[in-house]
Amino acid sequence: MDYEHFMRIALNDAEKAKEEGEVPIGAVIVKGNKVIVRAHNEIEKESNQLKHAEIIVIEQAARTFGDWRFNNCDIYVSIEPCLMCMGAIILGRFKRLIYGASNKITGAFNGPFRINNPDKVKTIIIGGVLEKKALNLIKDFFDKLRNNQ
Repeated sequence: MDYEHFMRIALNDAEKAKEEGEVPIGAVIVKGNKVIVRAHNEIEKESNQLKHAEIIVIEQAARTFGDWRFNNCDIYVSIEPCLMCMGAIILGRFKRLIYGASNKITGAFNGPFRINNPDKVKTIIIGGVLEKKALNLIKDFFDKLRNNQ
């Protein structure tokens, strides 16, 4: 499987988020090597802290499939999901979660919450795909934000 190909799509959506003043995180759901849905953060646009890229693509995919179970789907996210998004990914029964860079502040896998019990979490988790690009994107965003304050 070409993880980098689909991560580039998630990163392109993260770039769109950055252009819109959103934290640059993009997400893509893939089934059978085909992109089903893609999105980026819309928290500021919607004035809603629930509008993370992961939640948006999960909602879109559920409408597309008419089901909330994603057993044969992979979800790609440019940055390690937070606790809320990781919960939605696990409950959605995704086959794999592939993410770019770890999130040391709110990450649910390598970050402070550590949801990584292999006996309970059936989703395969793969991190570090195009990590440097994902990290640079988010670092640049927050550096510019700090410099403008």
